[in-house]
Amino acid sequence: MRYRRLGASDLSVSEISLGSWLTFGVGVERDAAKACVDRAFDLGINFIDTANVYGRGAAEAVLGEDLAGRPRGSYVLATKVFGQMSDTDQGLSAAQIEKQLDASLKRLRTDFVDLYQCHRYDTNTPLEETMAALTAAVKSGKVRWLGFSEWNPEQIQAAIDMAGVEHFVSSQPQYSLLWRRPEKAVIPLCAANGVSQIVWSPLAQGVLTGKYAVDAPLPTGSRGASDSMGGPMKNWLRRDVLVAVEQLKPLAAEAGCSLAQFALAWVLREPNVASAIVGASRPSQLDDNAKASGLVVDPALFAKAEAIADAIPRA
Repeated sequence: MRYRRLGASDLSVSEISLGSWLTFGVGVERDAAKACVDRAFDLGINFIDTANVYGRGAAEAVLGEDLAGRPRGSYVLATKVFGQMSDTDQGLSAAQIEKQLDASLKRLRTDFVDLYQCHRYDTNTPLEETMAALTAAVKSGKVRWLGFSEWNPEQIQAAIDMAGVEHFVSSQPQYSLLWRRPEKAVIPLCAANGVSQIVWSPLAQGVLTGKYAVDAPLPTGSRGASDSMGGPMKNWLRRDVLVAVEQLKPLAAEAGCSLAQFALAWVLREPNVASAIVGASRPSQLDDNAKASGLVVDPALFAKAEAIADAIPRA
């Protein structure tokens, strides 16, 4: 496993990181979740990403239990705030940040998180209030560094320009061969300002593993076939997308790797990407994904892959 510096922080994170959206505490059985966490450490994965809203605290609670007993300095722990936790609890107000941070720390069984991220932008709260509250969280010692997820360039720039506050070191956008929107503005802006990407869905929620065949039933036990995890995948399971993914398989074979490794290596070819977040329901998936770290692929193969992906009609 190779590691990259996270933006302007002092954090060194594994190129492949373990996420928990739709899996831990939701779609993956308890013993399987623990096995995945244990295997991640065996593989050198040191970066664990979650959010308070995943299972409304369930994912954090599972991770808190699984990480208990491990030296706190042996992993980088990230969580998020913004999502709806109750009928009255949501957003990035000062009161919500203080309340939700304390609740996250309790579930995670730790005194601090290494990275605290704004899960989305809060249009109902002044940015000044949000940044002041995040700065207070850092000064309290409960948070080491700050990040955001899915902010647009204008929102990012406004935070960068703000004086007297702690600044962001990470951005968490969706980014994959099938979803390249951050390349246009977000990545250049962040790269110029000490902000790294830690990308979610680099495998398009599993479609870029190649497991979903054209005109075939969804594989038993897969995320796509799961009632609790499959809903957000519908757009990726379109026939035109699956046909394109079939066309990517020979390129991965020519590169001497699995399609998942090829897709992850494509994401990691971007210097501004510090880590690619993968989900897992069983340890063997992490075994395959981890091999993408440090994988060298002929850029000509990546160019062919981009042409295939770019030809998919937009939904």
